[in-house]
Amino acid sequence: MAALSAGLAMPAIVRAEEDNFWDALNKDKRIKNVDQEGNTATAKSLVDTIEPILSYDTSYNLQLAIQNYEAFIAANGSWEAPTRETFGLKLGESRRAAALLKRRLMINGDMPLEKRVNDEFDAGLDAAVRLFQARHGLVINGAVDEATFYALSVPADYRLNQLRLNAQRIDQWASALSDRYVAVNIPAAVVEAVEGAQVVQRHNSVVGKVDRATPILNSKIFQVKFNPYWTVPKSIIEKDMIKYMNEDPEYLTKFRIRIFDGKGNEIPPTDINWQTTEAVKYTFRQDPGGENSMGHCKIDFYNKYDVYMHDTPQKALFGENARFHSSGCMRCENIEELVAWLLRDNGGGWTPESVMAAWEQGMREDIKLDVQIPIHTTYITAWANRQGTVSFRDDVYQFDAQGIVSFGEG
Repeated sequence: MAALSAGLAMPAIVRAEEDNFWDALNKDKRIKNVDQEGNTATAKSLVDTIEPILSYDTSYNLQLAIQNYEAFIAANGSWEAPTRETFGLKLGESRRAAALLKRRLMINGDMPLEKRVNDEFDAGLDAAVRLFQARHGLVINGAVDEATFYALSVPADYRLNQLRLNAQRIDQWASALSDRYVAVNIPAAVVEAVEGAQVVQRHNSVVGKVDRATPILNSKIFQVKFNPYWTVPKSIIEKDMIKYMNEDPEYLTKFRIRIFDGKGNEIPPTDINWQTTEAVKYTFRQDPGGENSMGHCKIDFYNKYDVYMHDTPQKALFGENARFHSSGCMRCENIEELVAWLLRDNGGGWTPESVMAAWEQGMREDIKLDVQIPIHTTYITAWANRQGTVSFRDDVYQFDAQGIVSFGEG
């Protein structure tokens, strides 16, 4: 009887294994047929439009977004927070949480409205998640990772408050804008080069840590330095350099940082007592080159904070979600494009390629701009474009939490 039972069970087991095999094969086919790169490109096109964050158009678009959010909250109170089952969802999976996520993304406008939804994480949901990620400045991977789950958890009334605060901020900045300017949006860690009310360049940036914030100011760019020396600020000597030297006595040598006394004489690191703060009495200067902390370029503008924009050898940082790593200065991705744009009125026919060639050949020169370009470092955590796409960023410096609308200029 035992042998007979085992014999009868075998076909069922085989059928189950075959069903699992064909289910997995069909799932693989569904995933392969989804144009994930195309979904990412579409998401970016809906967010990275030619409209500047600082503009009257953005102010108008924000008012429309505010009306939509107010109407939704009046009718519904808020949207539902994502469930625990939402975390980790990705293309090809089938869960009830996928249906709930679809309804949520329909509310936000990331997905077209449908009367009925299924439990499949399909091509439509993949496109919607990628658009949601693009709107929130997240790495666009189509999966509900930790950062995406967190952004989905923010309630509607919090988002409405962001829209209202930032509408006021943009109104104040927009009145002072010229035809050509550079804007750095700190919460987004993004640099925009604007001309004729259109963004002609947009660059990822790295900005100040929470405890070493990038200051908010209006100024003018007056100089570009090719292959600059880096003079280490005393705050970095005190907070970082002394610690690094205690951890690795060869640190300064490895990074080609030299020490000078008040008379300009170079002294060896061994002359300093690194167990004290004696080092702050000296000047620390890093030689030019690709490993220089400023990379190949420094962009100077007038300010009392000793901050500037610069290149960096740490290119991988530009691909992160939260790019808040600096001591207040702004690092700019593909900065050679911005430099060529800034030097346009200087003659010489500068292009991104010729700028890069000059750097790689070791050209060491400080170039004054014939036409100084306004620069605005700003704090915008919510904005909207004429396509109706609303973008949000985290309140990294807690200015939204404090209800701050106006900022003193540096």
